[in-house]
Amino acid sequence: MRSIDLSAITWRKSSYSNPDGGQCVEICEDFAAVVPVRDSKHPHGPVLVFPAESWASFVSAATDGQLTV
Repeated sequence: MRSIDLSAITWRKSSYSNPDGGQCVEICEDFAAVVPVRDSKHPHGPVLVFPAESWASFVSAATDGQLTV
């Protein structure tokens, strides 16, 4: 697998995030094939990288209420 340089990417916080710093995720939409995801409270922590199709399926399932806790 190729290495991805994440040092200068632009992060976008979830629209469900609140200004109080609740449980937030940030994603990067700079890549066509993958979606990097991180915890906004720990910007220097680990980054998970998902295939773009898998991320789109996850977001669709979450939006449609198919995921339960």
